[in-house]
Amino acid sequence: MHRPALRLLPLCLAIACATHARAALAQEPAAPTWDLCPSAETLPMFRPLSNATEAADDATLPTDVGGENVDISQRDTTVLSGKVELQRGDQWLGTDKLTYQHDTERFFTEGPVQYQDDGLRFTADKAEGDQKADLMRLQGVRYQFNQNLGNGTAESLTMSGKTGTLQDGTYSTCPPGQRQWEFTATRIDVDQEQAMGTARNATLRLGGVPVLWLPYVRFPTDDRRRTGLLSPTLGRDDRNGFEYEQPIYLNLAPNYDATLKPRWLSKRGLMLGGEFRYLTQGSRGVLDAAWLPDDDVTGRDRGLATFQHRSALGPHWYASANLNHVSDVRYFEDFGDSLASSSVSLLGSDAGIYGRGLGWSASLSAQSWQIANPIVVPGTEPYRRLPTAQAAWERPFAPWLELGATAEAVRFQHESLDGGERVDIKPYLRLPFGGAAWFVTPEVAWRYTAYSLDDSLVPAGGDRSPTRSVPVMSLDAGAFLEREFQWNDRGLLQTLEPRLYYLRVPYRDQDDLPLFDTQPLTFSWPGLFRDNRFAGADRQGDADQVTLALTSRLLDAADGRELVSGSIGRIHYFDPPQVTVPGAPLLSDEGSAWVAEASIALGRRWSLGLAQQWEPDTDRTTLSAVRSQWRFGDGGLLNASYRYRADLLEQTDLSFVLPINQNWRLMGRWNYSLRDDETLEALAGFEWKSCCVAVRLLGRQYIREFGGERNTGIYLELELNGLGGLGRDTARLLDDAILDYSR
Repeated sequence: MHRPALRLLPLCLAIACATHARAALAQEPAAPTWDLCPSAETLPMFRPLSNATEAADDATLPTDVGGENVDISQRDTTVLSGKVELQRGDQWLGTDKLTYQHDTERFFTEGPVQYQDDGLRFTADKAEGDQKADLMRLQGVRYQFNQNLGNGTAESLTMSGKTGTLQDGTYSTCPPGQRQWEFTATRIDVDQEQAMGTARNATLRLGGVPVLWLPYVRFPTDDRRRTGLLSPTLGRDDRNGFEYEQPIYLNLAPNYDATLKPRWLSKRGLMLGGEFRYLTQGSRGVLDAAWLPDDDVTGRDRGLATFQHRSALGPHWYASANLNHVSDVRYFEDFGDSLASSSVSLLGSDAGIYGRGLGWSASLSAQSWQIANPIVVPGTEPYRRLPTAQAAWERPFAPWLELGATAEAVRFQHESLDGGERVDIKPYLRLPFGGAAWFVTPEVAWRYTAYSLDDSLVPAGGDRSPTRSVPVMSLDAGAFLEREFQWNDRGLLQTLEPRLYYLRVPYRDQDDLPLFDTQPLTFSWPGLFRDNRFAGADRQGDADQVTLALTSRLLDAADGRELVSGSIGRIHYFDPPQVTVPGAPLLSDEGSAWVAEASIALGRRWSLGLAQQWEPDTDRTTLSAVRSQWRFGDGGLLNASYRYRADLLEQTDLSFVLPINQNWRLMGRWNYSLRDDETLEALAGFEWKSCCVAVRLLGRQYIREFGGERNTGIYLELELNGLGGLGRDTARLLDDAILDYSR
């Protein structure tokens, strides 16, 4: 039967009033996983959701009304009984008996009422309404959201037009009977047109204990961005004392917003910060800044400013800017949240126009540097590149013929050093031959570099415009061999991958060329196959050498998963390299260090990685690294690593996550320098987590720099699923400290 009678109310807007007593976030954070919750079904799904088109407005759709029995014996009254159902769009209402009076346009139900749509389901003891007055009242309401764990109750719900009133409402993501937290309000008024609610006498309870009371609070009832308070941050450490940050979100327009970040540090004063974001059809950007006037510790103003921007300029081109500035070299040391930020030595800024297409790329950019760490000696920072023009092109002319070229033109400037211009061009020809199990790739290139130097860089009688021209020839060849075999009834595949790389670059005297951006590259496995051992174009290393390398892998034949891999290789010099730079390590006359790498995965829970470099001439290990990870139980994690680099560092790093039971887990990290006999960072804490509440308490002791002052921090975080959090963002700190913590 079809009637244009009952208007099913969008009740999810009304009941949602108890769900969000906070401002909507400008940017949705990654949804937390609440794995301990066995089920979100406080109320079962009454029936499968409708497949009605989302584009349709439920208010304009007809209402389908049906029941087992229809009584129209009374002239102005219709009575439906026995599995009464009302359907409009994705909205559905069911009850045992419904009476509708046509003359007064009133209706009421007998027996429990059930309702669901794509966002909400609820039950009520009874319902009555007046269609003429656009009024509906429900008693004894219980509700459940479909997409999360949110649920609660209300003594009554009254809807009049676009407004509603909820009496004695509750909301929590905890299951009924386990209300570890619950939000309650004596009365909540909802304006559906504005999608805003007003709660009076609102209380947040933790474990049944009231912890926060607000006589009056306004809040959104949907996920639209709105101005309001975000979750605060609390913390304490030795350097700054007690810390409190209260973000305030400002919804300025649909395509731009701002967040104010006042941050009070008990030992330093009030730091003012803010973030402005914008988004247009072809651009996006973020401006972030912080300012601490008259720091109580240093007696001077402190601050940070960053600007990130990107604009599309067509199908192949875009403009980008990443600008950064700090007030002083100890800013990150004093205000950084992690070892990663406090270890920043140089703060870079760049801006440019970039393009990319099929077989080509080009850019015009500028780059500068600022010293951001006191360990960096002023005047040793890199040259500014003002500007840099780069281009690259490559095109295959046949399956066995490729032509390409790279080019760069740079103007180098420095605050305390003279600079100059440099042009570097490198055309090349490549002949890639190969098959399914082998490849041979000869390559011939010619590298030309020309300079125009400032006067002070030119020695007496020297050339102000020196040049360098040198051919670069290489041959890269390899094979892929494999065999299948059985081991303990398990199919395995072993590979053998030999590789030969020959490089020939004639020697050129380059002592009269400046050093703008060139330094030796860190030697590693990829360094066995590079055509230059220096970064930058100021030096092209000479070479008459061959690399012999071998890799072998053990794969699971069923799914291709790598179980074991090992690689070893070394460069052999036919002629000892002669080109060098000041401070570069001396090279052996015979060859490079042996480089070996290995990885082992025993099952899906344990892995081991090894890296080793050994100098045969001096019988000395120059680099050693060991990394192991073991996953155990339900969420257990143990990381252990050792790092050694000759004459530079020797460190151990242990970290763990230890589940005690379903709710409790411990975590910690110990990073220790064997060379300095000093703990770099020690962290320990615990987490208690249930379906709807998470509490983390961390203690941390760390140093910002070797030999520097030791700091102690205590961080407490309370997270309520569906409501927000309070305290320091400990998850970010743990992600930095413990490998794969959030995995």
